[in-house]
Amino acid sequence: MPDKATVGRAKKDLREGKSPSTAAGEFVREELEHIREGQHGARSPKQAIAIGLSKARRAGVPLKAPTKEQAPERTRRAAKQDLEVGQQERKPRAPSKKRSKATLGALKREGRQAASKQALSAQAKTAARKRKAASKQAPSAKAKTATPKR
Repeated sequence: MPDKATVGRAKKDLREGKSPSTAAGEFVREELEHIREGQHGARSPKQAIAIGLSKARRAGVPLKAPTKEQAPERTRRAAKQDLEVGQQERKPRAPSKKRSKATLGALKREGRQAASKQALSAQAKTAARKRKAASKQAPSAKAKTATPKR
């Protein structure tokens, strides 16, 4: 459950006209803070970010699910369901106590290194590198799909 302050900051960002990803950043920041405080751990920075984005979607941030190229089917389906819950298009299911306890137990056993400055820096660099490569390929992909003029 996200803090009221985090939800408030995210709603404020949206009211100010900022993008949904900026508002979702508040939830990611909160998740990293939880890891640093020792509430639980994470296997990687990617997992910590994913948890934050999921919380953001469920809290009502209109953050779209990743595309086919960005994530596997299971992740996209989960993101879509989280978004539907946040937008009141789907009723939230009552969480399974066993599964919640097992998930939290597993996260508690994970390390705290995922929220370190070095790990987050490495994650940001690889994400930027992927974006750069994708932007270089985009013009050629558009050229292939465009119909030639006669």
